[in-house]
Parts: sequence; structure tokens; C-alpha cells
Amino acid sequence: MNGMRYVSSCINLERSRRILSLQWQKKDQINHVERKNRFHEGPDLADFILANTKTTPSVSARKHPYLRTNYGPEQKVYFDVYGCQMNVNDTEIIWSILKRNGYSRTMDMDDADIVLLVTCAIREGAEQKIWGRIDQLNSLKRKRKTFSSKTPLKIGILGCMAERLKTQILEKKKAVDLVAGPDSYRDLPRLLSIVENHETAINVQLSLEETYADITPVRLNPDSISAFVSIMRGCDNMCTYCIVPFVRGRERSRSTASILDEVQQLSDMGIKEITLLGQNVNSYRDLSQFNSYPSEKSSTHLAKGFKTVYKPKLGGLRFSDLLDKVSQVNPEIRIRFTSPHPKDFPDEVLHLIAERPNICKQIHLPAQSGNSAVLERMRRGYTRESYLELVERIRSIIPQIKLSSDFIAGFCDETAEEFEDTLTLIDQVKYHQAFLFQYSMREKTTAHRRYVDSVSPEVKSERLTRMIHLWRPQVENLNRMQVGTHQLVLIEGPSKKSTHVLQGRTDGNTRVIIHDPVIPSDRKNDKSKNIKSGDYIVAQICGANSNTLTGIPLYHTTISEYARQLERQNQRHIQYS
Repeated sequence: MNGMRYVSSCINLERSRRILSLQWQKKDQINHVERKNRFHEGPDLADFILANTKTTPSVSARKHPYLRTNYGPEQKVYFDVYGCQMNVNDTEIIWSILKRNGYSRTMDMDDADIVLLVTCAIREGAEQKIWGRIDQLNSLKRKRKTFSSKTPLKIGILGCMAERLKTQILEKKKAVDLVAGPDSYRDLPRLLSIVENHETAINVQLSLEETYADITPVRLNPDSISAFVSIMRGCDNMCTYCIVPFVRGRERSRSTASILDEVQQLSDMGIKEITLLGQNVNSYRDLSQFNSYPSEKSSTHLAKGFKTVYKPKLGGLRFSDLLDKVSQVNPEIRIRFTSPHPKDFPDEVLHLIAERPNICKQIHLPAQSGNSAVLERMRRGYTRESYLELVERIRSIIPQIKLSSDFIAGFCDETAEEFEDTLTLIDQVKYHQAFLFQYSMREKTTAHRRYVDSVSPEVKSERLTRMIHLWRPQVENLNRMQVGTHQLVLIEGPSKKSTHVLQGRTDGNTRVIIHDPVIPSDRKNDKSKNIKSGDYIVAQICGANSNTLTGIPLYHTTISEYARQLERQNQRHIQYS
């Protein structure tokens, strides 16, 4: 019995020892976390170095990785931007980062210390322009060396081309000082400091998380009444011809809260039109709000005739939810978005466009080809028939919709018969805008690995010409059908050809030229009021060609008032019919 008591006492003692040991371990972990937090909040190496310098550096120098007190504020940057709207928005992010670190911007390249080219790699032609530009800059750089009074010119290649051709850029163009990919813009101050030490700097690492959501872009044109807001980065679609997933990485979405904050800031600045940007906006998912939709609706599943190479994300706020919230920030701001992908276009978005007066009745619906076999080789995820069914559904929900599209001529192994299907699709759908290109194969893409670029350059060029000759008279006829109608026009500013003529855009994104700068202040008031940038006016269309409408301004209005006016007209029409 005494032996059992002794064993029991030993067991209890061991248990107590283990409990005390776990408690002390937990306490040590807590103390370690507290010490770690205090460590980050306390002085660092920079404080030690700065405490032993005789000068008092600026805040920007304090944050500089190399603590150079003479760097940043004296450096002037010139931006040379190529490619899509996303590159414009990226440049505004870059400018925000550099401005915060003490750099200044110049509009004169001859006055610049640093020239940053924000590049595009989507087509070979875009890259050739940039190679030519680099040659021009190298010539300018050599001339600078002959004038000791001028600072040496530094050249940086940023964006998609930097990601795709990093090795070739550094080997072929020895005068390029900096190469940074689309996910490396936060690192630019450090990279530029390396360049100042006469070394080449490079960072093209792609990220699975970077969205720059916490960086407020600084607008390149503060006088513009329109702005771009990036809602996501990267792409998961992996179309066989497309380089985007390889130069911009996997798809990731910004948080809804950060987007709404940016839209509100733009509203407070007086912006009148916002375009939401993404490689595939209608696959947007804010997964930080994962529990918002515990049971997914049927719209999550692809419609008949559509498929995808990746598993659709579940939960979170979707593009329809984001579009709903953005449109409510300010009912007097026009909302556009680009680009959606036809394969996952939910009905909720279409009904929202139809219901909200400030969401433009214009959709970019890139087809790329009108032949199902070519679409399969492109890995687009839909057939010709399913695309046409989507067009019919869009027009049934939004009768006044204006459609635009992208088309590629001469994709790998495209036959004459397959190309004819593209022509018939263009003729059948009738697009108000079209972006037409001949195919150029890109390294790293699936097409580069699997297919042969078998269509000759001469045939590609001839097919592109045929597309243009078909579409241009078609869009001119569509524009002429608007003659005599009243259109809501957002005035952008003076025309490029004359400061005495104004230009604006319709809800359908067609340019309108306005000649008379004075009209009534509203529909029921005879008091005259000048037309200025950012005004909404009603114009009667009196002329049209394939690019532009000409309008006679009638009166000032707002989006909400014009929508009420159209509603009253529709009710009277129904009543009398």
C-alpha cells in the first residue's frame, strides 16, 4: 500500500512539474512576443547611424536604405508610359511611391535625372517601340557624358517587358541601369540607390499577394475628370496566346474596403468618371469577406457552353457586390469596367448595369476569334455559339448596350475558312468599338510550346486589313444611326484640334465634338451657363463618322436628372401605346 502511495505521489509530482513547465513556456513565449514588439518599436540601425552624423537629414533620407542625405529630393524623374490602362494606373502607383521618398517629377526629358519606361509586352510591335526608345535614350545618355555640368542620365525599364526580357535587356542594352517587374515597385527607392552607386539594379520577382492596396496612386494628369482604379492584378485564365499570367503573375483581388476608400477619395477630388481595371474583372473575389456567402448561388457556376482551366474561387464578395457598392459612392460619377471575360459573366452584373443610371451601358466583350476550333486552341473557354448566346442575353437585359471587342487575325494554324467565321461574327454582332490585331507569338506562352506560328506575316496582314475594312463602315453606320438622338455627354475638355471646340463622351464611350460653349443651365431654365470640363450636358447628335459624333449642346443636366427624364418619357410612351 505504501508503495502504491509512493508511485501515486511521484505521478502527481510529475504532472505538477509538467504543468509548471508548460506555464513557464507560455509565459516565455508571451515575453518573447512583447520583447519582439518593443524591439520593432524601438531604435534601429538607422537611428544609431543618424545619431552619429553631424547633419540632420530629411525624412525621406531617414527612410532611405542607404541613409544618403543628398539623395531623393534632388532627383527628377520622367515617365514614359506604353500599353494599356493598367500601365497608366501602375505609373500612378510608382509616382506615389517615389514622391513619398522625396523624388520630383519633370515633364521635360532633357531635365530628367532618371527616365523610367513603363512597358508593355502583349505584342511584338509594342516591344519593338520600346527597343527603339531605349536606343534613343542611350544616345541621350552618351551626350550627357560630354557635358560635365549635367548629371548622368539613369534609365529604368519597368513593367511587363522588364519581367519577360530581363536578361536580354541587361545583355543587349548595357546602358539600362534598372529593371523592375510589375510586383517590384515598392522596391524602387532601394533599386535607385543601387543605381546611384554605378551598379545595375534588378528585381523582377512575382508575388502571390501584392495588390498595392495600401498605396494611394498620385494621378499623372490632375486636371483630368476621369480616373482608373485597379481592383485586381494578374490572371489565371492561361489563354494559350497570352503572356499576361507570366509577366503579371497569378490573379489576386484587392479588398473591397481599399477600393471603396480610393473611389471616395476620387469623388472628393471632383472626378466624374471611374474605370475599374483588371485582367478579368468579373472573376473578382474579396476573400477577406469569405463568410459573406456561405452557400454560393448558381451564378458561381459557368453557364452552358463555358469552361475554365482553373477552379473558380468560392465565398467572398464578388464583382457584382463590388460594382453595387462602387456605384453608390456617388451617383453622379460614371462607372466603367474593363476587361470582363465572356466565360464567367454573371446575370447579377447585367441587371445591375440595367438598373443603375451611373453604370455605363457599355461592355467590352473580347471574342478574339469567331471560330470554335480556333477558340479551343486559344483556350478561351467558350464556343462561337455560347458567345453569341451571351450577346443575345446581354441585349435582352440591356437593350441600349454598346459592345466592344478584341480580335486576333492569323492565330496558329488558322485556316481561311476559320478566319471567315471571325468576319461573320463581327458582321453579326456589330460592335461600336473593336481592337483588331494580327497575331504575334510570345515566348513562355502555351502556344509557343505547343503550336507552330504557321500563318505567314503576309496572310496575317491581309486578314487584319479585311477585318478593318469590314468593321469601319459598320461602326460608321452604327454612329450615323444616332444622328437626331439626344445623348448624355460628359465633357472632358478642349478638343485636340482646337481650343475653341469641346469634346466629351457618351454613355456608350463614343467621342462627341461640341462647338457651342454656352447653353441653358438646365432643361427648364433659359439662363445661360458656360460648358466646362466635368459638366454633364444633353446634346443632339447632328453628325457622325467612324470615330466621332458631332453634337449640338442643349442644356446642362446630371446623371440622376437625365435618368428621371428618360423614365418619364418611357412611361408616356407606354401610356400612349
